[in-house]
Amino acid sequence: MENDLHLVLSVRLFTDRKCFGPGVAQLLHAVEEHHSLRAAAQSMEMAYSKAWTIMKNAERGLGVKLLSSSTGGKHGGGAALTEEGRRILTAYDSYCRKLRAYGQELLAEEFSFYGEWQ
Repeated sequence: MENDLHLVLSVRLFTDRKCFGPGVAQLLHAVEEHHSLRAAAQSMEMAYSKAWTIMKNAERGLGVKLLSSSTGGKHGGGAALTEEGRRILTAYDSYCRKLRAYGQELLAEEFSFYGEWQ
């Protein structure tokens, strides 16, 4: 049915400013996969400078480092999630999963009437 009612939730975390959301989470997952902020940004078709700014703004807002980086050298540079970064990402992913599951239940409960007139 074209008019199926469905839920789209987006979670953004704030301190005194927006500091973490789906974009930051996606970027951190890409860093985990590619072991580099530059490669992560490239995989998302994002400029490295934008990815860097997103990370710095998130770190400033949260008050913790999300990534640890190493520069070039014999084996090249790279990036990895810090312990705090991994903990925040894991908690965010879990929270979003649980919120979506509850949201689906609530949608079915509150909008059970939807479709009666179609």
